[in-house]
Amino acid sequence: MKVTDEESESLSAFFSRNSYLSGRYDDDGSFAQLNSRLLSLPGGSDANRLFYLALPPTIYKHVSTNIRTHCMSSRGWSRVIVEKPFGRDLQSSQELSAHLSSLFSEDQIYRIDHYLGKEMVQNLMVIRFGNRIFGPIWNRNSVACVVLTFKEPFATQGHGGYFDDFGIIRDVMQNHLLQILCLVAMEKPASTSPDDVRDEKVKVLKCIAPVTGSDVVLGQYVGDPEGEGQSKLGYLDDPTVPAGSCTPTFATAVLYVQNERWDGVPFILRCGKALNERKAEVRLQFTDVPGDIFAERCQRNELVLRVQPDEAIYLKMMTKRPGVYFSPEETELDLTYRSRYKNVKLPDAYERLILDVFCGNQMHFVRSDELREAWRIFTPLLHQMEEENKPPIPYTYGSRGPGEADDLMKRVGFHYEGKYKWVQPHTA
Repeated sequence: MKVTDEESESLSAFFSRNSYLSGRYDDDGSFAQLNSRLLSLPGGSDANRLFYLALPPTIYKHVSTNIRTHCMSSRGWSRVIVEKPFGRDLQSSQELSAHLSSLFSEDQIYRIDHYLGKEMVQNLMVIRFGNRIFGPIWNRNSVACVVLTFKEPFATQGHGGYFDDFGIIRDVMQNHLLQILCLVAMEKPASTSPDDVRDEKVKVLKCIAPVTGSDVVLGQYVGDPEGEGQSKLGYLDDPTVPAGSCTPTFATAVLYVQNERWDGVPFILRCGKALNERKAEVRLQFTDVPGDIFAERCQRNELVLRVQPDEAIYLKMMTKRPGVYFSPEETELDLTYRSRYKNVKLPDAYERLILDVFCGNQMHFVRSDELREAWRIFTPLLHQMEEENKPPIPYTYGSRGPGEADDLMKRVGFHYEGKYKWVQPHTA
């Protein structure tokens, strides 16, 4: 990326303010030394302090305790950002939450999930609650199913040892996809204040029963014999992955929100590595048009919010194909950000969220009761997987994933034609 002279000067000015201090996570003296360094900086004891714990969860307790004991600001605010994973299951998450709450108040704790900082994820609020056209159809009467997708075309690439400790459900589904589900499914909050929004998200989670094994398909990628480079290698070929590991690199799960708005509508969560494309999106598929007069030539309408890459919102709809024949054709109403907002630079998700921390806005951060309910939904499945230690279904590197996942989606009511392809406009 080309850096302008002005940007170069800004970067130099920023880096000139950075310093590094080495110490031990479990050493009181190291944190006392850190506090002395902070006091020596401009603002001294009056300055605000923000601590970002981009650390292994195993040492959160040592570090947070030492921050509380030695490094809190005496006159300004002190805030702590905690990176996922927030525990491994309900019990460990509760233990971590109890520990942090014994040291800090809830308004000092920022559990960061960078997907909540994505432009399209934040746009869900405005699309749902700022448009009259979607309100009347955003329910079980008109929505056949909701599909939340997170696909990556690359493998663990030497980080398999880290990934193997968590697996795809803990890495993506229990946090990123479940958070987006809440924004899709929640009722209209009383306001846009952080607690009003998070109250509604918690209500959604409380209406979801723990996911069952019959509604889940787990997969693990294997090498493609005809591929090149990394695609020839399977998950178990990664030297950092334990031999015979049964950790899934792909998962599809079906959840149901058991309330008046969504009763019976499947929410399908799909995520995986080493798949055929990079894509993250929200897809609402609407029910069939009753009283079909077009001899089953019409497809279901779909509203799609593409989170990455290339942010876009498009509505798949039926129109008459131009010409002398009366033939329905699938097309889209399209809002592609790259063409509509050509000169707008979208902020990075972390950039946006860290600014929120500076401003004390917790709307896009995970509250402790949200976290508890999210783990309640997935912990029984995770424990069952660990007890059974059953090999996941193999799928080829670069494929759509296991065919059984498509079968599950079809069984719960998703109609996949496989013919329609969204094409970015104005790229020719």
